[in-house]
Amino acid sequence: MQIAVTTRFLLPGGQLEGLGRFTAETLRQLVQQQPECTFHFLFDRAYDPAYLFGPNVVPHVLHPPARHPLLMIAWYEGAVAWWLRQHRPAALLSPEGFTVLGTSVPRVMVLHDLAYIHRPADMHALIRRYYAYFIPRFARAVEQLVAVSEATREDVARQYGVAASGIKVAYNAPAAHFQPQSAQAQGAVRDRFSQGQPYFLFVGALHQRKNLGNLLRAFALFKAQAGQSDPTKLLIVGREAWRAGPIFAAYKSLPPAVQAAVHFTGRVGEPELAGLYAAALATVYVPFFEGFGLPVVEAQASGCPVVTSTVSSLPEVAGGPGSALLCDPAQPAEIAAALTQLSRDAALRARLQAAGLANAARFSWARSANVLWQAVQQAIQTMPTPA
Repeated sequence: MQIAVTTRFLLPGGQLEGLGRFTAETLRQLVQQQPECTFHFLFDRAYDPAYLFGPNVVPHVLHPPARHPLLMIAWYEGAVAWWLRQHRPAALLSPEGFTVLGTSVPRVMVLHDLAYIHRPADMHALIRRYYAYFIPRFARAVEQLVAVSEATREDVARQYGVAASGIKVAYNAPAAHFQPQSAQAQGAVRDRFSQGQPYFLFVGALHQRKNLGNLLRAFALFKAQAGQSDPTKLLIVGREAWRAGPIFAAYKSLPPAVQAAVHFTGRVGEPELAGLYAAALATVYVPFFEGFGLPVVEAQASGCPVVTSTVSSLPEVAGGPGSALLCDPAQPAEIAAALTQLSRDAALRARLQAAGLANAARFSWARSANVLWQAVQQAIQTMPTPA
């Protein structure tokens, strides 16, 4: 069986986020689970050979590189549609949330979130218009839809008028290297990143939707309550994203002593990130909206307590209030209260560590890859048999 897969989010250099991480990890499993199947990976630029996950993967580079809405149209509706007409694979799998309208090949598409509807101001206007035009059409045209959480499945069904029962769910999952570490290893991480002091951790792109402004304000409230002698730091790990200016403005508005306790590390490698999770007092991830929220389960798998939001998919992914502290992301005082609880209550941290580890075990890339394969098979079966 020949399966085409759009893989333009498998970017060279290994710097994967969100969509790229889901694509890489599910395809790694899928290629291994289905050795009798040939997977044609469709890239839009030169690719890293590390993404060819088995001998049954055949790479193809189709131009133009698609990082602009007009080029995305040219790539999906031009280059990919042409390739599909030439090769006639059994199905097209699009794990990144975009697909081809102009094809008769059975299609499976993964939708990660509908942030363009719920947080339109967080997105460039041209990209938002592309999403608003194409995503609903994609969702109604494909033979099988997959969502990354129950919350996203219900959102897609509600927004696009498709039946929730027809949408499968394939969760994200923590990688195997996210796990608890020894006290000695944790101490080495603190020595390197926080001057040997305890710290709260944020992981993610510095983007307005991630609510870093309120997190910084909450940390300032926490420090005011804890007193000048409190040594706790806040580490912010991630790249600077589009329109990050208000985040740095919020940082500069903090009292100098609080500013001194906040450290922007930029992106770090996977081994460093695993250590940062494991050594943190807690991971504080309180965005306004998420389709899944991978840092929540990466932290939990590392034995790190989690503070997260009460909105969208986050209570579902975190395992509910028994596995994480849930806060209204619009209320810095509520977030600050959670930080205070965790800094003072070792028994609470221990309970959340144990519950978080159990919750993180629910998520598996292998199981999610199996869901995608079921969707591919079902998509193929929905097509009429040629006379």
